[in-house]
Amino acid sequence: MIKKKICMLGCFAVGKTSLVRRFVHSIFSEKYHTTIGVKIDQKTVFSGTEEVNLILWDIHGEDEFQKVRASYLLGSSGYLLVVDGTRQNTLEAAFSLQKLAKNTVGDIPFIVLVNKADLSPLWEIDDSMIKNLEDRGWTVIKTSAQSGAGVEDAFDRLTQKMLASIKEG
Repeated sequence: MIKKKICMLGCFAVGKTSLVRRFVHSIFSEKYHTTIGVKIDQKTVFSGTEEVNLILWDIHGEDEFQKVRASYLLGSSGYLLVVDGTRQNTLEAAFSLQKLAKNTVGDIPFIVLVNKADLSPLWEIDDSMIKNLEDRGWTVIKTSAQSGAGVEDAFDRLTQKMLASIKEG
């Protein structure tokens, strides 16, 4: 079995914990749970013929008081950069988190998740901003931890990218 560490990166309250809970346990809670430090979950998935044990590091949200420690990223095979569609400032923070990840672990696979698709009428992040990310060569998926939309797809696609990078490397 192949083991892969995935980090969940983003500002506070973008839905990192909710996305992990939806993916691993198929549940959603309206209650906000602040992550202190790192919470680790696991889920075994199949990608093609490969059995892959995903080790999910749900890292505390970054804000003006607390920065993500580069050491949390060490050993990662990929990461999900989560932004909240209803808060444009979380997209700005994602750029600095992506830079931190790249400087710490190099060019490993990642996907940007624009979360809270169930609240899309309230979004501050519009299609032109998403196109800008895609023009950088970034994969962007709209997700909703509440409804589950895009969640399985996001983890599946990241797993495929990580497995492809093994074959390339």
